[in-house]
Amino acid sequence: MAEATHRIAVVTGANKGIGLELCRQLALKGIMVVLTARNEKRGVEAVEKLKKFGLSDRVVFHQLDVTDTTSVASLADFIKTRFEKIDILVNNAGILGATADGDAMRAIIRPAKEGDRPVRGSVNMAQTYELAEECLRTNYNGAKLMVEALITLLNLSDSPRIVNVSSYMGKLKEIPNEWAKGVLSDAESLTEERIDMVLNEFLKDLKDGSLEAKGWPAFMPAYILSKAALIAYTRVVAKKYPSLRINCVCPGYVKTDINYNDGVLTVEEGAERVLRLTQLPNEGPSGLFFSRNEVSSVD
Repeated sequence: MAEATHRIAVVTGANKGIGLELCRQLALKGIMVVLTARNEKRGVEAVEKLKKFGLSDRVVFHQLDVTDTTSVASLADFIKTRFEKIDILVNNAGILGATADGDAMRAIIRPAKEGDRPVRGSVNMAQTYELAEECLRTNYNGAKLMVEALITLLNLSDSPRIVNVSSYMGKLKEIPNEWAKGVLSDAESLTEERIDMVLNEFLKDLKDGSLEAKGWPAFMPAYILSKAALIAYTRVVAKKYPSLRINCVCPGYVKTDINYNDGVLTVEEGAERVLRLTQLPNEGPSGLFFSRNEVSSVD
């Protein structure tokens, strides 16, 4: 039997950090939340944590690997059977795509306070082809798979919302390659195929060992490209589905595992910025990039 009495939200990468806190904040608003995680044990444990807040009737777990089409399809079938539709999709799952220990991360990125641009040191981070490919599959292609699988169920909502969690590092100024920057900044000509063209060229140059010569970012290139692609994709989807409110957000430099808890914001503060975009009115903005609760340029 379908349970379509509540607004329904799906949050990816939700067993910890911003994702888990966002599930809590959504549930507190009376929204039914499908908490997803790749690791089933950790996902179940995350739901148990939320039960301590009296939210057991507002949160349900479903295993999800955003890089696996079968796993994504299984989630879509579950939602269709149990809820019939979905109102909110938050693409939060993401990985760094490079290796570095905690001390290295703290040396590389450390903004003094909220609003400061992070200062990057000279510590090197290992960037292999395999790690880069996995990063793009998770951060960008994973979000695409989710949108493609759930768009029909989203269109059954009277107020569908998608929020893609991106980063200030996805801004085009982080990409020295002028060709790639030009493709991703051309809103009129932007398509999924053109975004994929940029990512494929990046991977080819990485495999050839010519990242520096071709003007790709020297620092965390796969992460930067994945987040820039996600911002670009948000614009494409907004244009394709004008009744849908879809936006990208940088929640800020939040204390999470990805930065070894070295951020300057709490997960509560970061999640609140994502939550805000899930609650936009039907006449609200779409296809934009938000940072610190404000619209920000993608350049």
